[in-house]
Amino acid sequence: MNWKLESYAKCRPPSTCRIIPSRFPPVAAFETVSSPEDLEAVFELEGWTNDRMVAARIARLDQGLWVYGSPNASIVMSSFLHGSPQGMRFTGPELGAWYASTELMTAVLEAANGIRKELSLSGLPGKRETYREYIANMDGEFVDIFDIHPEFHDPDDSTYPEPQKFGSYVRTNGIGNGVIGIRYQSVTRPGHDNWVCCVPQAILDVTQARYIDIDARPTGKVVIHSLT
Repeated sequence: MNWKLESYAKCRPPSTCRIIPSRFPPVAAFETVSSPEDLEAVFELEGWTNDRMVAARIARLDQGLWVYGSPNASIVMSSFLHGSPQGMRFTGPELGAWYASTELMTAVLEAANGIRKELSLSGLPGKRETYREYIANMDGEFVDIFDIHPEFHDPDDSTYPEPQKFGSYVRTNGIGNGVIGIRYQSVTRPGHDNWVCCVPQAILDVTQARYIDIDARPTGKVVIHSLT
């Protein structure tokens, strides 16, 4: 692991999109406060501090990076505080991040791939899920590994520990140097890019767009319906 931040090409993203299951309704906790101190009461009210994993993530995320008092602030913060106990490709279970795609179709196929993973574990014949789309800009530079590090682009989730270490390295060493995340190639849709942002305050102009239905089976075509 002889990574050096300065040896990587850097880039800035265009407008990006992220989709979130609508079964997780937005809770306007961070929109309603004007200071980090006020959030303690909100955390208690929403029961977030009762979740040991969420409470630990809150403690790990520097207060100076929190987003509050702005539209959709809770959507941004939830991506850092809620997530898989196993983590994701570039983030471990200790703290999440904002994952997004340049193109909506890439985000949809990533979500469909996640549904298929669920189906393989549950044995169910299929699943239909509704998602909300969020459009956002991200202000800062990203380490660009789109065409390199094939070991970080393995579709097998069991390989996540290695790219998670790289993600932790970028988070730790990049934030103070203007680097806020990683651009990488979609494993589900090769040739198209995804972004992972480690800094909540760098995620700007977050706007809810359309609703999308994804109907997936373990194999075969994915059926997509735009609802609005």
